[in-house]
Amino acid sequence: MITLRRRAALAAALLLGAARVVSAADAPPFSAYVGPSARLTNRPAAAGTNRPAALLPPPAAHRDTNTPPEATAPLVYAGTNAKTKSAWQQHLTLGAGDVVNLTFYGRGDLARADVAIEPDGRISYLQAQGVMASGLTIDELRQALNDELGKYYRHPRVIVTPGAFHSKKFYILGKVVNKGAFPLDRPRTLLEAVAMASGLETGLFQLNTVELADFPRSFLVRAGHRVQVDFERLFIEGDLSQNILMEPDDYLYFPSAIANDIYVLGSVRSPGAQGLTSLATVLSAVTLAGGFTEDAFQSRVLVVRGSLDHPQRIIVNTADALAARGKDFRLEPKDIVYVADHPWTAEENMLDLAVNAFIQTMTAVWTGNNIGPLITHPILPSIK
Repeated sequence: MITLRRRAALAAALLLGAARVVSAADAPPFSAYVGPSARLTNRPAAAGTNRPAALLPPPAAHRDTNTPPEATAPLVYAGTNAKTKSAWQQHLTLGAGDVVNLTFYGRGDLARADVAIEPDGRISYLQAQGVMASGLTIDELRQALNDELGKYYRHPRVIVTPGAFHSKKFYILGKVVNKGAFPLDRPRTLLEAVAMASGLETGLFQLNTVELADFPRSFLVRAGHRVQVDFERLFIEGDLSQNILMEPDDYLYFPSAIANDIYVLGSVRSPGAQGLTSLATVLSAVTLAGGFTEDAFQSRVLVVRGSLDHPQRIIVNTADALAARGKDFRLEPKDIVYVADHPWTAEENMLDLAVNAFIQTMTAVWTGNNIGPLITHPILPSIK
């Protein structure tokens, strides 16, 4: 029995020793050991060694849970997300005043830098004279130059790179420090546009500095239509969801908050702004505007009160008021009185007409008060 037990113990010892020898031969050297969480690649070992070619990071299940995860996307403010591009950014065209760099492939001596597109929208390069560039993209301009130079060269290849963009502009008027046109040479938000105009005008009220812009009646016009922007939420509450991107030819206007005017628009003989008196009513305002026109619809006169985004609508029957069958309506500062030229029932459609008329009137009034006539002296001899 003793002999059998000794033989069994000896056999077990031999098997265990062989297993240890095999595992030690296959394992990496001590200097390459990185812990139980590391895993080897299936790449072959380096020549002449038993060291693996590369080590992969530990699986996610074994990583340190105290390490904060990486952010998936940077925090962006409204209007600055590069993923949402407007149509004009997706199809960026050139215009008068833009600058490009031109190079003829294989002929460095024919390169021209800072070539400006002329006021008539044309550009000239080598024998290609007066090529229309306005309204074309960079690729389209390159093709147009290649087509023109193809009359003089065999397989010409012109390289066009943009230098500067000056043709795209937006406009800011009203209660801003610097009024005028500003270049849209890169994506700009509404707040950046106001900052380019040096901010809003300010004044003193009860020893406090206040902004003089009337936010409820401020507006942004794009392609002939008012863009829905809540200026109160943007400038007073700091709601950056209203901080939209500007586009070429946008018109931004900030009316005065201290002017106690009313606006009589539509089918009256002299539409425009009026100074508010203490007893101003709809009929008195229409009278100061020269009275109704022949096609005025007097039975339903719309009065718009409050902000342009959340207006209060009041309908006044001036025909009944004139016939003493109804009451007139007392006006308040910044009320808009709109007289239609046809019968109407849909208030929403009439409200749009009233707001559009207000925008056009405010633009014309500001321009007339702040921009002088282009011709200040006679240019033709007077006839005697």
